[in-house]
Amino acid sequence: MQLPARMGKYELIESLGGGMSRVYRARDTVLGRPVVVKILNSETGGGEEAKARFLQEARATSSITHENIVRIHDYGEHEGLAFMVIEFIPGQDLRAIIKAGNTDLKRRIEIALDVARGLEHIHRCGIIHRDIKPDNIRVTPEWKVKLMDFGIAKSQGLQLTRTGMALGTPYYMAPEQVMGKPVTPQSDVYAFGLVLFELFSGEKAVTGDTVEQVFYKILSAPLDLTPLTRAGLPARLVSLVQRCSAKDPGARPAGFAEVCRELEYTLAELAGSPAPAAPPQVAPVLPRPPKPLDRRILLAGGGAALVAAGTGLWVWLRPSRPPEGNGTKEPGKEKKEAVPLAPPPGMVLVPAGTFLFGANREQRSTPAFYIDRTEVPNRDYQQFCNATGRALPPEFAAGRPDEPVVNVTFEDAQAYAAWAGKRLPSGLEWEKAARGTEGFPYPWGADADPARANVAGNPETRGERLVAVDRFENGASPFQVLNMAGNVWEWVDGAETPSARAVASFASLKLLTPPPTAEEPWRAIRGGSYKRRIEEVVAYEWSVVPARFRFRDIGFRCAMDAAAR
Repeated sequence: MQLPARMGKYELIESLGGGMSRVYRARDTVLGRPVVVKILNSETGGGEEAKARFLQEARATSSITHENIVRIHDYGEHEGLAFMVIEFIPGQDLRAIIKAGNTDLKRRIEIALDVARGLEHIHRCGIIHRDIKPDNIRVTPEWKVKLMDFGIAKSQGLQLTRTGMALGTPYYMAPEQVMGKPVTPQSDVYAFGLVLFELFSGEKAVTGDTVEQVFYKILSAPLDLTPLTRAGLPARLVSLVQRCSAKDPGARPAGFAEVCRELEYTLAELAGSPAPAAPPQVAPVLPRPPKPLDRRILLAGGGAALVAAGTGLWVWLRPSRPPEGNGTKEPGKEKKEAVPLAPPPGMVLVPAGTFLFGANREQRSTPAFYIDRTEVPNRDYQQFCNATGRALPPEFAAGRPDEPVVNVTFEDAQAYAAWAGKRLPSGLEWEKAARGTEGFPYPWGADADPARANVAGNPETRGERLVAVDRFENGASPFQVLNMAGNVWEWVDGAETPSARAVASFASLKLLTPPPTAEEPWRAIRGGSYKRRIEEVVAYEWSVVPARFRFRDIGFRCAMDAAAR
């Protein structure tokens, strides 16, 4: 286009580049103000579908008014070309600021906070950005921050993108985007985490010479936090980056309100001013499976079953069922799998195939997977905290490194697993590893023998204390997994629906502040603890507790998908 040129009332003055769209510095000749005009490229813009998406972006964002969001002044079509008119923002993009490397930590946190506030606002408006990167964050000379270029933004409920079509800048795409799964606000949280990594370290979190290499790292390679710790980043910020960039959307912060609280708290600490209360870490709400029939058992003693001031807490042990989305197959329809590789150190292989599941010994199937032979010990969890800056759990027993870590929330367990390049086992996987293929009620068989587990009736421990994670080899499961009955309850993955009585019991005993609700995330813990009787630690039952609950006999172990030859 020969410049200067006119497009309606807009005078196009200077080309600012472009790809799918051509971008121009321009002037509104009626209002006399500088603007930016973005015109969808008719040759490379992708046809009518791209035009519809482009105009939807303009419609969706033109009504947004927020100090950290670029304003859309106008949009429409001119001589068949889709265009939008954008607020002109002097300054430079965040990538240039990162490259310069001369911005102090306080200023970088302030930039991150402004971006998070803008994203929180658009999410409340029902809009997912889907292309968050330093290039799309504009910073003025006065250090005002504007989130811009919603080029592939989508209002919730609008289906303009073909099934399986992954849109976004590859280096900042969330795993679910790479896999073509539905994109949610959690995808923006992930991209924001990678921007944080780059802002605080000066290095890209994900690199690669080819798209295949980039996608592999996004899906499979743990994020290396060393550049953050090397840069002397405060532990709270290292933890925030790690949680935002978790590969599992459920392990990320529940939304940008939580992210803003973390950044505000860190700013207050850095400034030496009275800091607000440290923000709680609350696991996000995940889709809930159908509620099964409950079998109520009154337990007293430990874990989710407590006696407080003489009052018993009702917990609900539930007949097992397969969690949703855990890879189950119908009996007889297993897909032939490649031979799994030898398990990583400290893990055992649970082969693919069927097993007898639940109290009724129903046939279920899983793919091959690895699971930790023992619960995660204090020694390993302390290494994780040292590496990431995460706070140790309350009453952490540093002097007993071989005992299982306890007083961890579900989110704590997920964070450790992600750091270790693993994940938490599903309930289905945990039960198969615990009872084998024959559906034994206990790891060692059908005999309710308290001498084989750290439980209340054990003649040696008498249910009075934790023991080392490698004890009780005489109680190993058929896959040689230890302590899956007794010692500590173990977190497993998968959302749960609490009963009204369970919610009321937690509230009445004041075990959590604020009191839990049925709407917040609840998770399952399995295997019982050292305070339980042998009859209460059968492999096919579990208890349901709030995801943010922690107690002195709740721990966990990790799992991994089995790599094939």
